[in-house]
Order: sequence, then C-alpha cells, then structure tokens
Amino acid sequence: MTIANIITVGRVLLVPIIIWALLAEQPIFAFVAFVIAGLSDAVDGIVARALDQQSEFGTILDPIADKLMLVSVFIVLAYLGHLPLWLTILVVSRDLIIVFGVMLAFVLEKDVKIKPLWVSKVNTLLQIVLAALVLGVLGFEYPLPTTQTTLEYVTGLLTAASAMAYIVQGLALFANGAAHQDGET
Repeated sequence: MTIANIITVGRVLLVPIIIWALLAEQPIFAFVAFVIAGLSDAVDGIVARALDQQSEFGTILDPIADKLMLVSVFIVLAYLGHLPLWLTILVVSRDLIIVFGVMLAFVLEKDVKIKPLWVSKVNTLLQIVLAALVLGVLGFEYPLPTTQTTLEYVTGLLTAASAMAYIVQGLALFANGAAHQDGET
C-alpha cells in the first residue's frame, strides 16, 4: 500500500469520528477532524504525484473516501437541522445516480473511464467548503446566515448541474458505447 493510499484510508477512518463528534455535540472537534480530513484529500494527491505512487486502487479509493465523508456529514447536519433537507437529498441522490450508472455500465460490460468532469470538481469543492463553514459556525458559535444560505443555493445548483452532466454522459455511454464516468465526484 502506498503512502498516498494510507493517507486516504486515514480519511476514511476520520468519518466515524466526525459523525460521533457531531452527534455528541462536540462541534469544534468535528470541525477540526473535518478540516484534517479535507487537507488529507489534497495531501494524498500531492504525495501520489510527487512520489510517483498513483495507483488504480487510489483512483477508486480517493473518491469513495470523499463521498463517504461528505455524504455522511451532510446527512448528519441535515438530521440535526443545520443544512436543508432538499440539499442533502440532492447531494445524496446525485451520488447514487453516479454509482448506479457505473454499476449498470459494469453489468452491461460498457467501457467506463474514471475521469471527473470540471463541474464535479467544483461541486465537490463547494460541498467541502459548505460543510466546513457549517461545522465552523457550529463550533465557534458565529452564525453567517447570508453566507451559508448563498453557499447552500450555489452548491445545490452545481450539484444539480453535475448530476445532469453525468446523466447526459451516461446516456451517451449507453447509446454510443463510449464515455467517461466520474470516479471522483
């Protein structure tokens, strides 16, 4: 296992800690763990490239770690009433659509290239920023309602745009037999 993959596994292991901290009403701890997890996402990619340790396993594990963290945090924040339910449903649904599309392509033996779209990268970044903002607001008890609401709507818009882009790409895959699917969302 490469150093980059170990860092990614560490991010996966932080997910239950973040969830526990939120449910145990320890928002500063949740915020710090989330920031560490977010930074590890950047670090594992830099390490993989710098040490020439890019691997197929890492290409699959990294986006799974991202989605596990983001979806879990969004669900718990919505459950606790700190994020709107509509946004959480949109985020989770988009990821389920992508997973379903990849599984369907695999079952139908379609060639799926794992390559993120630019809208997906921006979408993931905004989801991370929104989650970090909400965790920071909770931890430091400094509400930013206008900023949070604006970020929620922009994130929702980009999440919907990303979902549509992958639906169109998936339809092209099944119609033409060649397209790229997102492994990093």
